[in-house]
Amino acid sequence: MFINISNHPSNCWEKSQLDAANLYGKIVDMPFPDIPPEVDEAYISALVLRFMQAIVGRYRPERDVLHIMGEMCFSFALVNELRKAGFTCVASTSERKVREENGYKEAYFCFVRFRKYE
Repeated sequence: MFINISNHPSNCWEKSQLDAANLYGKIVDMPFPDIPPEVDEAYISALVLRFMQAIVGRYRPERDVLHIMGEMCFSFALVNELRKAGFTCVASTSERKVREENGYKEAYFCFVRFRKYE
């Protein structure tokens, strides 16, 4: 399975990202937690522990891949713990395209590939 832990549910992904994720197996969305900017490292550690318990109890490192994208401190800590437990973790990469018009800037992100956290 391909477990998507991000703020972007897979039903909103473009076809190329869905196709790339499906190469790993069935896509399962696990919502990324809302992490207030004022919380400390102890809060992050406790949240990582809760996610680890949910993931390790349900998924298998030899068959399941986790896509983790979101708040950096939580993502970093969760990826580290998951890798220690033998899981493969990936990030999505994208090309940033910017359109500027009349002082207004719009940024678009176009999926390119998944890359392993190493």
